[in-house]
Parts: sequence; C-alpha cells; structure tokens
Amino acid sequence: MIAKLKDFRERLIDGPLLFDGGIGTEIYNKGIFINKCYEELNLTNENLIKQVHQEYKNAGADILSTNTFAGNSLKLKPHNLSDKVYEINKRGAELAKEIANNEVYVAGSIGPIPDKIEPLGPLSVQEAEEIYLEQIQALVDGGVDLLLFETFIYPDNLIAAINGARKITKLPIIAQMTIDEDGSTLTGASSKVMIDDLEKTGADIIGANCTVGPQTMLAWLESVRNFTPLPISVMPNAGKPKNIDGRNIYLTSPDYLGEYAKHFLQAGANIIGGCCGTSPDHIAKMRATITALQPELKKFKVKITETKKLDHIDPIPINKKSKLSYKLANYQFVKLVELLSPRGISAHKELSKSKEMRDFGIDAINIPDGPRASARMSAAALALQIQSQLNMETVLHFVCRDRNVIGMQSDLMGYYALGLKNILAITGDPPKLGNYPDATAVFDVDAIGLVNILNRLNHGMDIAGNPIGEPTGFSVGVGVNPGALDINKELDRLHWKVDAGAEYMVSQPVFNLKVFENFLEQTQKFNIPLVAGLWPLISIRNAEFMNNEVPGVDVPQSILRRMRKFEGDKEAGVKEGIDIAKETLEKIGKEIAGIQISAPFGRVEIVKNILNDFRY
Repeated sequence: MIAKLKDFRERLIDGPLLFDGGIGTEIYNKGIFINKCYEELNLTNENLIKQVHQEYKNAGADILSTNTFAGNSLKLKPHNLSDKVYEINKRGAELAKEIANNEVYVAGSIGPIPDKIEPLGPLSVQEAEEIYLEQIQALVDGGVDLLLFETFIYPDNLIAAINGARKITKLPIIAQMTIDEDGSTLTGASSKVMIDDLEKTGADIIGANCTVGPQTMLAWLESVRNFTPLPISVMPNAGKPKNIDGRNIYLTSPDYLGEYAKHFLQAGANIIGGCCGTSPDHIAKMRATITALQPELKKFKVKITETKKLDHIDPIPINKKSKLSYKLANYQFVKLVELLSPRGISAHKELSKSKEMRDFGIDAINIPDGPRASARMSAAALALQIQSQLNMETVLHFVCRDRNVIGMQSDLMGYYALGLKNILAITGDPPKLGNYPDATAVFDVDAIGLVNILNRLNHGMDIAGNPIGEPTGFSVGVGVNPGALDINKELDRLHWKVDAGAEYMVSQPVFNLKVFENFLEQTQKFNIPLVAGLWPLISIRNAEFMNNEVPGVDVPQSILRRMRKFEGDKEAGVKEGIDIAKETLEKIGKEIAGIQISAPFGRVEIVKNILNDFRY
C-alpha cells in the first residue's frame, strides 16, 4: 500500500518542519566542480543526485528540495542548455520524489533569474513571468508537493515568479529573500520593509535563506517574528566559507547549527533548514533538536506588532528644483555646453572655460562621467568646483557602469547634499570600449532603473522603501538616440524612462535632419522637453569618427563631402564645421526646448561663434 502524506498546510500547523541542507555544496563535496552545470546532473548523473537526496532523508529531513535552483532558461543559457529547461526540471522533481517515496515532502527549488526586471532593468514583468513559468510547469509536472522560491534579492522579481506560479498551481509556496550581516536586504531594505514585501507576494510561508550564518539569521528572525502572522522559514549558511587549498570550506559545525536550531524554534520559526555549507550531519543535529523540543513548540503564539506607516511626502515641484529645471518648465530656451573633466587633478583650464561660458550666457555646463570609459577626474568633483567657485549650474552625467545600487544611492544623496541638483541618467559605456579593456563593470541597473532610483529619492525613499527624511529634488534628464538602429526599442525605452520619472531628454549630436525630424514627431506624445545635441565638426577625420565610432550618430554623406573639401586645411575645416552647426541649429531651433553644444577639445570659442547670431 502506497503511503500518503498529510496535506502540507495541515502538517505545518502540527509543528515545525525540517528542510534539507545545501544541495550544491554536497554536489561540490562529491567532486563536481563549480564550472559544471549542477542542474544538468539531473540528466547525466542521476545516481549522484539521488544519493544526495537519500543522505538528507536519512538525516531526518521532512522536506527534500530539488536540484533545480538555477534551472531557468537564462541561467542555463551559458551552458547551452536553455532548450532543456523542462527536461532538467521535471527530471529533478522525479528524482527527489523517487527518494521521498511519499514519506517526506518534495519542494521544487526556484532561484532568481539573473536579469533585473522593470523598474530596475530592461526585462518586462510579463517576460520574467514566462521564464519562471517554464521552470515551474516542469516542476509541477514532475510531482513536487510545494514550491520553494529562495535566495531572492529583489521583491519585484520574487512577485513575478510567484505570479507565474499562481497561474498554473495551488501548491503551497515558500518565498525567501536573502539578507546582509545587519539583517537588512542586499538592497538595504529594513527587516520590516522586507517582511512587507514578502507578504505582498501572497506566499503561504515567508522567510530568509543563504548569505549569512546562524547568528545573524536568528537576530533577523527575532526582529521580524511579530511583524507577520504568516509562518516563517529560516535556512542559514554554515557560516562564512574560507578558501583552503582552492576549496571553499564552511567551518560552522553540526553541533553549533543544532544549538541554533533550538534558538530558531524558540524564536518562532515554523520551518528550519540549511543552505550553503550545511550537510546531512548538520541536518541530523537539527532533527535531534526538533525531537527534543517538540512537546513545547506548539505553545508559541505570534503577537503582531503594529508599526507606524510612513508619512506621505510631496516631491519638490519641477520648477523649483533648479534654475535649469525652472527654465525648462517655463518653456524658456536653455543653452548647455559639454566640457570633459581633466585627466589630472587640476581643473584650472576647465574652470576658466566655464567662467567664459557663464559670462557668455550659457545656463549650465554638462559634464560627462568617464566618457568612452576613460579615467579622468570625477565628473562630480568638477561639477562641485564649477558650482562653488563660479556660481554656475552643472548637469552631472551619472552612469550605471561603476556602482551597485547601494553605492548609487549613497553617492546621489551625497551629491544633492553638496548642491548638485541636475542629473542626466546614463547607462554608460562598457569599460572594454575604453582605455582599460581588463576593467570590470557593475551595471546593477540601466538608465531606466537609475531614473526609478532618482524618483524614489525625490519622494523621500530609497529603492528598498526606507525613508530618507527630507526628499531630494533632482531634476532628472535622460539621454536619447534619434539615430538608433532599432528606433522602436529606443522609443520603448524612452517610454519606460518617462514612466519612471524622467523630466527632460538630451539627444545625441544631430547631423541627419530627416532622422531628427522623424524622432521629434514620434516623441511629442511623451510631453517632456527635448534638448538637442550639437557637435561642431572640426575636420573630415572628426566627421568620420563620429559617423563610424560613436554609437547612434549618423553623419550624412552630404556633410562628409563638405568636410572632405577642406582636408588638410585645419582652420577652414573648423569654419565649415561651425557653418554646418549653425545651419542645423537654425533649422531645428524653433522645435526644441534647448541646445547642448559640445566644445571639441575644449574650444569654447566655437560655441560662441555658433550662438552669436542665433535668436532663441
């Protein structure tokens, strides 16, 4: 006669349940190195996977988790296995069920996809749901008893995953995020905000796993237990790993974790288990703890603590954020000049040129951040010197390449406190396009995510939902590319930027008037000011560089022919480039909210020459 397990939700009421430990760690300990795809072992080494499950069952685990944590198409793609998502996950579920033999439960393990979803990344919610749904369907078809969503960082990602699950199954769901050493999420959200986010997922059980050891996990549990009536799960690592002779070794002993299992249960955990570094020996010690404490555990009751709701904060109106923002909001033509930061520590030349531009009537100096991925004085350092010494506004390019989301927020709040109020949100060039091919990039978010961060700060919150007190008042601009190869994708991204809070846009340099006019027509629906970029060409080589090596810039053949006439005559080439810029400005000037003129090689006299006869 085949045994039948009690309904999981009913069983949870009876008392605490014990998960297994680290699947990946055990596979690693059995000689499979980390450059392999562990999920593929469900197909290529079934006996090894069943052995891991059997050892955890023998140790006393109530729940076995499938070897499918990274079984989504995006994670499998680098291994050329994205076409085997269903096969890998279904077989992973079947292997665990075979060992479980209806004597213990099987949880389908689902980890986060690597790509960020809107509002922090380019992947739409619908696309993310479909990716998760592919994996979840296979696990359900493989017969799992519940779904375990684990080691998530971003709540929006977790919500998309669970929404996908709810479309096809009513199985119990555990939703777990990971925490830092201080008990906050890896994005900096407080424990209370984390619990609120987890509750929003609609999961049956919520909790934390991975990253930290038992002590930090206990402190987190004690801080949140009275925030929610939902069952809570905790699955810590076996401490922090140490690299010994090329192998990552976790030093937390089974006895130590067994002792902390007692603390977890007494603090109100409903499900306990282990993550990275925990072995069947650790789980056996935790089982012994549960058995010893079982009679008194049912007495634990949760007393929900009411917490104060955040006060609503009205953002600073656009026309009061900065002088530039005021002019744009009141339809006054703005004039920006782009200057590069110096390659050294002295900004004497740049300050002199900025003063000349201020006296000429330029509204703000626009400062790129690490243009073409080169190393220069930070754009913020130059911006602060210009504003403090010249009383002239700047527009600071802020790129996503060099900072994670926590560093971004810290820098932005610091910049605002120092008086920098105009930000141009840019994704940024990869370092390999610049002078440092071995440098690495971060790209936690792209420009769309950065605008969302700025908008949150402007509403008095960080990206994790924590209050920051007085809100920032950033004037938020974004870059646009009228000559993008895929103009529909460019317009979609602009739509997302505007939805996220973009207040004006600055275009790539305009040379092709037909392309620009088409872009103008298609962007009217967004109803935000457009500042057009203008680059005065100085030679045919400069024109060819712009046309061939600057993404999104299209220099028509007619302009190339004009510049080629003056090849070898430097000053005549500069004059022709100025004439072309003047003609371009005259043709588009009445249709735009302002102009941003680049000063080639810092030659600000070219800017004066272009603007002298222009009436705006």
